[in-house]
Amino acid sequence: MRADAGAASLDVTPSPSRCTSAPRRRPDRPAGRTSALVEGTGGWTNARPGQVARTQRFWRRQVAKSRKRWWGVTALAVAALVSVGGVVAGASDPERGSGVARTGQGPVRGTVTADHLSFLGIPYAAAPVGELRWRSPQPAAAWSGVRDATRPGSGCAQLAGLPTDRPSVSEDCLYLNVTTPPTRRGGKALPVVVWLHGGHFFLGQGDTWGGRTMAVGGDVVVVTVNYRLGPLGFLTRPDVGGSGNFGLEDQQAALRWVRANIAAFGGDPRNVTLAGQSAGATSVCTHLAAPDSAGLFHRAILQSNSCSTPLRTRREAAAGADALVAAVGCDGDAAGVAACLRGRSAQELVEAAGYPGQSAWEAGPVAGGPMLPVDPAEAVATGRFHRVPILIGVTRDEYRAQVWGMERTGMLCAPGQEMPCALTAEQHREQLGVAFGAQASKVTARYPLASYGTPSEALSAAMTDFQYARPVLETAAQFSRYVPTFMYEFADREAPFFTEAAPVSFPTGAYHTAELSYLFAVDYARPLSAAQQRLSAVLAGYWTTFAHHGDPNRRGLPSWTRFDARSGYVQRLATGQGGVGRTDFAREHQVAFWRSLPS
Repeated sequence: MRADAGAASLDVTPSPSRCTSAPRRRPDRPAGRTSALVEGTGGWTNARPGQVARTQRFWRRQVAKSRKRWWGVTALAVAALVSVGGVVAGASDPERGSGVARTGQGPVRGTVTADHLSFLGIPYAAAPVGELRWRSPQPAAAWSGVRDATRPGSGCAQLAGLPTDRPSVSEDCLYLNVTTPPTRRGGKALPVVVWLHGGHFFLGQGDTWGGRTMAVGGDVVVVTVNYRLGPLGFLTRPDVGGSGNFGLEDQQAALRWVRANIAAFGGDPRNVTLAGQSAGATSVCTHLAAPDSAGLFHRAILQSNSCSTPLRTRREAAAGADALVAAVGCDGDAAGVAACLRGRSAQELVEAAGYPGQSAWEAGPVAGGPMLPVDPAEAVATGRFHRVPILIGVTRDEYRAQVWGMERTGMLCAPGQEMPCALTAEQHREQLGVAFGAQASKVTARYPLASYGTPSEALSAAMTDFQYARPVLETAAQFSRYVPTFMYEFADREAPFFTEAAPVSFPTGAYHTAELSYLFAVDYARPLSAAQQRLSAVLAGYWTTFAHHGDPNRRGLPSWTRFDARSGYVQRLATGQGGVGRTDFAREHQVAFWRSLPS
């Protein structure tokens, strides 16, 4: 049985008010230690050619089954709505009372402020502990009384990472958070934005991302989600069983919870936007291709990742899992590997897994099997994905965050050298040589050191264009053949950096994750300037208008032309006069050059 949450009761306890196509080459692997602290493009997994004929037949069968299941559920849901008098549009607002909303498992009391309500740490599935480790998520138990929802639940087990992340050893972590505006204009149910955090499937938690910015600025309900990470979320072994995509199944359970319960918070379960950044964007790609995700969302936003890098197959993932088994000391266990793994604590498992790139085992989705029968790269390229409007884009200087990670970990330092240690010209040549092999001289000529202030900026420019810009542009082109697609580039090169960051030897620019402090209420970054606050209002306006209508355009915002492969229209998002408008993305990111290189 999956964690399909029970239907929500929509009344609120009254009382006085009180006051979050990538190429197959994997150039980032040699710098694997950087990924421990800076999430990369998500294209770390081994690629494989699509087996088109076989997967086409399998896809048709799975989609037919999924449609049958989905329409059956939809019919029941519609009948339930009719039986209670059209409650989607007429639900009581939590803010009219004491901030209590009634979910299918029981009532929750959140925090009421002058301009929004927040409900933190709501369980959307049972704790995946004991026998539920490495199993599909199960329904959360009901509770009696009013559950406190003023503090976040535990994050899923993980090591220390970026300032955005918190270390955890908890497996009781399947919680979500809901932020709503104080009132609903005209009493209508509001669009819902469900946010999947990044972290390379090793790190992160939902409550980092406060939904106030979009909820208040765009009249939407924002839901942020925890999901299982690392070896507890993405272990594929036949003797362990399950899909191997437990973290993705958690995300599906959260979406089903939204469908069943979000009306109690003023949200419209028929208008859900699934959004994510980096690994979160990879997750969105998988749900666009996953049969059981059909109908759970109606628009999609992908930030700083493409769908073009093929995932590992189940066979590849199972082979890689041998490294984790050995690292945790279960390879020679007489009682069997599966029993040994189940006997290890969450802390032992995440410590054995380490950080991305440190071993042959890697966290992340795998293709194959009923949960994800067709690789998302193949599904998007051939149009066999859930047809919803798409908003997709990158930041101008994505890879500068990875180079900062190199500095932060000390991997660029000579023996005895004090940090921060800047990337040297020799290290720049070494990085390009490992990444591009025989083509490195062409890349060096195209991105000469003399054209940049530092070797770090030169390396970042090449790797941003190679790992992010070209794949995302090509993914947008693939989407645009089938659905309305809008592409952006976040280009504020003065974006606030992490408050806890040590000194950095080069300008961080519009780094990977830079746009997130413009979209969410966060406490890890330096404050936005007045000009950046205005840009934040523009971003939140675009994102939430897209959530309302599947198109980011509305009165008061600069026009944003729909993307197609011929025009290649990309909207620049930056501060200053003319900062928001069209950019020549393909020229700025040397796309023609990258296409000229052999893959």
